[in-house]
Amino acid sequence: MTSSSRSVAVEPLRLYFKLLAEVRCQAAAGVRSSTAVQPRELPISSQLALTRTLLHAADRLQLNSRMSEARIYDVREPVFPGPTEAVDYSSFRGTSTPIVIDNGSCNLRAGYATDTTPRFSIESLYAKHRDRRMNKTYQLVGNDIMADPLARLSAKSPFDGPIVSNYEIMEGILDYVFLKLGVEGSSVDHPVVMTEVLGNPAVNRRSMNEVLFELYGVQSAAYGIDSLFSFHANNGKDGLVISTGNNSTNIVPVVNGKGVLSLAKRLNWGATQAATFLQSLMALKYPNFPQKLSLEQATLLLQDHCYVSPESYAEELRTYITEDILAEKDRIIQFPYTEVATMEKTQEEIDRLAEQRKASGRRLQEQAAAKRAEKLQNLEREMSAYQELKLSLNEQGKRDGKKVLEAEGFEDEAALDKVMKKLEAQIRKLRNKSLGLEEEEEEPEVPSFPLLDVPDEDLDEAGIKQKRQQKMQKANYDARMRLKVEKEAERQRIRDEEAADDLKRTTALDGWLATKRAAREELLQKINDRRRLKAELSDRKSMASQMRMKSLANLASDNPSGKKRRRGGDDDGFGMDDADWGVYRDVGDVDSEDEEDDTAELKKLEASLLEHDPEFVAGMEHDAAVDPRDSLVYKFLRGVHPQPWQPDNLAHAHQLHLNVERIRVPEVPFQPGIAGLDQASIIEIAKDILSRLQPSPRTNVVKDVFLTGGLSLLPNYRQRMKYEVRGILPVDTDFNVRQANDPLNDAWRGAATWASKGDELRKCLVTRQEYLEMGGDYMKEHGMGNALGC
Repeated sequence: MTSSSRSVAVEPLRLYFKLLAEVRCQAAAGVRSSTAVQPRELPISSQLALTRTLLHAADRLQLNSRMSEARIYDVREPVFPGPTEAVDYSSFRGTSTPIVIDNGSCNLRAGYATDTTPRFSIESLYAKHRDRRMNKTYQLVGNDIMADPLARLSAKSPFDGPIVSNYEIMEGILDYVFLKLGVEGSSVDHPVVMTEVLGNPAVNRRSMNEVLFELYGVQSAAYGIDSLFSFHANNGKDGLVISTGNNSTNIVPVVNGKGVLSLAKRLNWGATQAATFLQSLMALKYPNFPQKLSLEQATLLLQDHCYVSPESYAEELRTYITEDILAEKDRIIQFPYTEVATMEKTQEEIDRLAEQRKASGRRLQEQAAAKRAEKLQNLEREMSAYQELKLSLNEQGKRDGKKVLEAEGFEDEAALDKVMKKLEAQIRKLRNKSLGLEEEEEEPEVPSFPLLDVPDEDLDEAGIKQKRQQKMQKANYDARMRLKVEKEAERQRIRDEEAADDLKRTTALDGWLATKRAAREELLQKINDRRRLKAELSDRKSMASQMRMKSLANLASDNPSGKKRRRGGDDDGFGMDDADWGVYRDVGDVDSEDEEDDTAELKKLEASLLEHDPEFVAGMEHDAAVDPRDSLVYKFLRGVHPQPWQPDNLAHAHQLHLNVERIRVPEVPFQPGIAGLDQASIIEIAKDILSRLQPSPRTNVVKDVFLTGGLSLLPNYRQRMKYEVRGILPVDTDFNVRQANDPLNDAWRGAATWASKGDELRKCLVTRQEYLEMGGDYMKEHGMGNALGC
């Protein structure tokens, strides 16, 4: 919408609301404007009702103006950021500058310890691509995989969850890392500092040592926990580190700069599980969607559109029920589609096609006229033959005439007259249609029954038979006449009732409205009771279903239970009360016609109220209330925007609506049961850890609740954590919740800062000589790493 069109739309709104304010003030004060044109004097209650109606319409107008521009976002795809540039190695040649590798299961970041930021960040993926034209096999790593769509389909990760399991793929990734870092020679003459997961098994560390020391010939190596490195990069000393990783969420208390790993806990929920959960939710919500939502697309949707409920998930979810809030927070995700090209016709082609249609119509009219003329000629020819037959009967005797009639297929002369009359009517109708004249309706002739007054003694056998037929015809004719009179009487009764209703409405509008409203409420109650009974009957354990079965049993039994046999016969008086016949409706499976009659009467009442009741506005009808498009589920599925969803529209068919999923997926760490996760929530884990700490360190730990990891970048994450932490601490406890400066790269920065401390680093490094002497399980404990036995 352009700015000019927006201003044009806003100005009528301002005038509209100004008028509404004046109407409200006048209604409240009980006065009328002398300049306003009023059709009739309205009481204050009616004026207030009119004001409420106008305000309701204004609210709808405001809502439509806010929803006029739907939030449509194109689905994002992973893009190729370009080739990773190699590092100039000249400044590091011959030095012992440590190489720092943040070996994450999603992204790997690498650089030298003297750098302030990692030299590059790549996805932890590896693929082999076969170029059939050049007959060569290429190894693609990280972002380079996105250069070829086929290679991405075959890409593999060295991780099984958060732990490295495929060291052949890990070897290919490390080849790429050292190559891009510019390392020269057959071995890596630098110490290597690498991050690992909390509680990394010793067997995995031993395998990584074998790769580093035996394959790459590194000088020395040290391992540390990524979340503790991130805490170190943000100058943390005492605190509670909450790290939301790619496959898990770790909570580690830190005292005096060293992680208390004996109290550390893990929640098996990370970015991968969140994206998979979002993918499953959308597949369940749109089972017939024409495209498959990939895991990469779901991950980007999670990053771009999801947010954490600021305080209470239930309260935030409750706001989505409001239509304007749902319209504001609903995100339409547009998937690509191929528009079917339509050829635009020129004006000459349009005119030519129109002329062809007219010519075709004229030909059809001419053909129809020719058929009518041919049919008319045939009928006239047939009529002439019957007329000649009629004249010949007058010249012949009665017996000869009867033989002639029987030879022509007629019983008597009356049958011939009947056929001729029918032919005459058909001829007249065809002639009028050919001339374009309207045929006047003729009053039906009253049939005569002459034999009814003749005694049977004066009739022969054929006459008696014909008299019997006339008696049946007379009975049918009398029944039709009675039905016609009854219908006319019913129509007259309805006209009289409508006239009386109009008179009451014009003379006493308030009483008329009260009567109509009461009648509508009564009909609604009957319809709702009938539907409730249907729902109860569908449940065989309900009271209504059990009573139905008892009624069936009583009807089938010769001696119904609960009925005392009366002296003098079996008559128990059934049917004297009209309600007794309701038992057949109770035991029957089909609805009575009462429901259709009630629905028709309800529609008639609502039409009258819409026309004359200022408090009854469009949208309050019973049909509108039960419209599936007004249901909450439909709004979550198709949105609440003014343009209705059209299944034949390709753009609409390729759209997903993100609304409640935006807060449902990020809520899982706080309520794991939402995703079927049988674990304690992140706040319950934090509360348990704090309860196990001694009072002295606990006081310092709660003063620095540290958030890091990719999911901590979701909007409102820190605000929600602060709200939840406040709830588990005693009143007036001094605490602080902060977020890492760079939750994605601070783990690498912390490792680089720690690796720059030469003396401290040398105490923690495992040299190649120590590896050969002590074995691959040998490690040195330090404040940033795992403990022995992990």
